[in-house]
Amino acid sequence: MKVKSSLKSLKARHRACRVVRRKGRVYVINKVDPRFKAKQG
Repeated sequence: MKVKSSLKSLKARHRACRVVRRKGRVYVINKVDPRFKAKQG
């Protein structure tokens, strides 16, 4: 999982990427291809 200060560009890497907020952190998750996971905060 990558840790980034901005997730906006990572969302555009794959069509199935979703930006999700959990417990004050922002995540990019992708159920189709899990190698695109990322976290902020």
